[in-house]
Amino acid sequence: MVDEKNSKSNVKIDEMFKVGAHFGYPKSRRHASVAPYIFGVKNKVEIINLEKTAELLEKACELVSSIAKEGKQILFVSSKNEAKNIINISASSINMPNVAGRWIGGALTNYPEIKKRIAKYEDLLSQKEKGELSKYTKKERLMIDRQIDKLEKMFAGITSMKEMPKAVFVVDPKKEIITVLEAQKMGIPVIALASSDCDVSELDYPIVANDSAVSSIAYFVGEITNAYKSGKIAK
Repeated sequence: MVDEKNSKSNVKIDEMFKVGAHFGYPKSRRHASVAPYIFGVKNKVEIINLEKTAELLEKACELVSSIAKEGKQILFVSSKNEAKNIINISASSINMPNVAGRWIGGALTNYPEIKKRIAKYEDLLSQKEKGELSKYTKKERLMIDRQIDKLEKMFAGITSMKEMPKAVFVVDPKKEIITVLEAQKMGIPVIALASSDCDVSELDYPIVANDSAVSSIAYFVGEITNAYKSGKIAK
């Protein structure tokens, strides 16, 4: 009789292999904490052990699913050009907040102030949509439009974040170190797609795999998104 768990794991490993999730960086760039997850070297590039990645992914998805069952939120974050569009579309598909671009300092550690600024953005946007800005002069309306544009770039992705998220999912924790530190300071679990150059020692739920190829990023973001959808259905 075929072990169902092993069978599912093998399918995941095949899927990850196809998207190039096993490609790390040259050994010279490897962070010591990733050593247990390295399978070997090919053409000077370290190969990540996808069996271990599959185990890490399963643990992360279990957390995501449990958060969905509670009806709570996960904040998706990445400023990498390869990931921004994927993060925005995927998070939006499950109505989760996301920062697809530059991190807003204090988004977690100074959330009450951030919440006020989001409310300001939503108020100005509502006034504009209702035509209530007509009472202002042309110059004043132009200034308000500029303010709306600025606030939109900063906060449009997190307007749905009405309370602190139950977890943060980041692509490349090395690049998103400020986000990781803020989450850790607030006691929020961090799920991270992390390649061989990242420090995974203090991450709650690292997923050691290629974090720079679009195909790999899309795969793992999709897995996290699907885990949330599954958890919501099982709620």
